[in-house]
Amino acid sequence: MPNLLAKKSDPCQNRLLNAFPKVVYERLYPNLELVPLVLGQVLYESGDTQQYVYFPTDAIVSLLYVMENGASAEIAVVGNEGLVGISLFMGGDSVTNRAVVQSAGFGYRLCGKKIKEEFHRHGDLLELVLRYTQSLFTQMAQTAVCNRHHSIVQQLCRWLLLSMDRLNGNELVMTQELIANMLGVRREGVTEAAGKLQKLGIIEYQRGHITILNRKKLEQQSCECYAVVKKETDRLLPYSVANQAACAGRIQPD
Repeated sequence: MPNLLAKKSDPCQNRLLNAFPKVVYERLYPNLELVPLVLGQVLYESGDTQQYVYFPTDAIVSLLYVMENGASAEIAVVGNEGLVGISLFMGGDSVTNRAVVQSAGFGYRLCGKKIKEEFHRHGDLLELVLRYTQSLFTQMAQTAVCNRHHSIVQQLCRWLLLSMDRLNGNELVMTQELIANMLGVRREGVTEAAGKLQKLGIIEYQRGHITILNRKKLEQQSCECYAVVKKETDRLLPYSVANQAACAGRIQPD
């Protein structure tokens, strides 16, 4: 089974792992565990003591804040550009949000103790993770602004674009109810917004499957929030073809 899974995914598909310094990657590689990330799977809950970090390869994980009454809203999405579990590097013993798989796929799990050791040992890794953390904080701040000031259509466009950036392809499996929970809005609002985008020929939505038909028009319908997040992520984390080639030359799965 591990060999079959390895054919579906390898560490270089995660762009943050891809950018790790070679010496760090080689030390951590034996401890990377390929795991399936199932739709709706909760990786951790608010208040949990975090034991692992996750590096998605073809899955998307939503970070959500959950209220006492059960209502929730998404504060950020993490995919193949980063990692789930930055609280391990911030000095806290527990997390304040929930991490749930938004789009199923695979990822690599790593013991928190191992990456913390590398974090304190290697200056280049420290800088890389701090840059990623800043990009994630930018996404969180922009999400808060977007949810307060922009229409549901604009929020949905931003959310779809961020999700597509973290997947290979133009399709997403996601129900309207789950999207509503992510955005913290009523399901009827998502239904109306998705219907508008479908009439414009931008997306096709059928039985929980969303297909992006025209990305350029999707970007035009979105607010400035998506562009702000993308620009900052690209600035802080300049993933290059050279990095990909270097990663391909490192240790590979059997």
